[in-house]
Amino acid sequence: MRYLVVGAGALGGYFGGRLLEAGKDVTFLLRPGRAKALQATGLVVKSRRGDLALAAPPFVLADGIGAPFDIVIVGCKAYDLAETMAAFAPAVGPETAILPMLNGMRHLDELQRRFGRERVLGGLCMISATLDAAGVVQHLNELHSIVFGELDGSPSTRIDAIASDFADTRFDGRASSEIVLEMWEKWVFLSSAAGINCLMRATIGQIVAGGGAGFGLALLDECRAIAAANGFAPRPPAIERTRAMLTAAGSPISASMLKDIERGGAVEADHVLGDLIARDPNPPQGVSLLRVAYAHLKAYEARRAETS
Repeated sequence: MRYLVVGAGALGGYFGGRLLEAGKDVTFLLRPGRAKALQATGLVVKSRRGDLALAAPPFVLADGIGAPFDIVIVGCKAYDLAETMAAFAPAVGPETAILPMLNGMRHLDELQRRFGRERVLGGLCMISATLDAAGVVQHLNELHSIVFGELDGSPSTRIDAIASDFADTRFDGRASSEIVLEMWEKWVFLSSAAGINCLMRATIGQIVAGGGAGFGLALLDECRAIAAANGFAPRPPAIERTRAMLTAAGSPISASMLKDIERGGAVEADHVLGDLIARDPNPPQGVSLLRVAYAHLKAYEARRAETS
């Protein structure tokens, strides 16, 4: 299987690097700046699961894609998806499968409109990683998993092939016959965590110390109700994991969206919280913490636009 990994930042660099480490046929699709950096330093990953240094990882620029790939792994921010699709479009042929690892669900509609439903898989990843100032991928915790599957839950030869390749790597790869449900479960988790982190501008531990754990749980209830109304009620273990995370005293956890705000960057307000609200068939009559959190993010975006 020939893999095109879009980008070599925190997510693409980690998982693409692990695939290369396992001897898989991987090429990174890079922008000129990142390509120049990798040519100078190679791809370096620092992880408690094992460090990695690849002196000359294969890469291509958008105008250099000469033939289709078997699998395109896409892990960009949702607000960059249109530009990203244009960049990797020459890599998509009749038999290409696109494995997205974006948050939320709206990206599936956009990818299917551009490339056709039959070419789009469901996927998610669980990892905390960042690209530091030196261009090194810093893996920050124990999690490093990819879950993937056909959107209709059916078995397929391409899912089997991906599972076989991922089994040889040092990250956790798992095929799922319920990938859409698992994506909704992650969306509920992320919306709850990112919503309360950004609304409080604090880590989970700081929110709990301030007496705000109940607000996080109320936000979780709203998000869970929307998922259930769309036919994807999160299973009890997923809800219990999220409840435990939102109420963990002393926890240093904060969603990457809060980190984006703290550095003055763009945020996925519309793609994570906004799209979840748009899918709510039963809008609440009273105060909605989900809508307050979304308004908070939109106000941040408005202020950022005024000062940019």
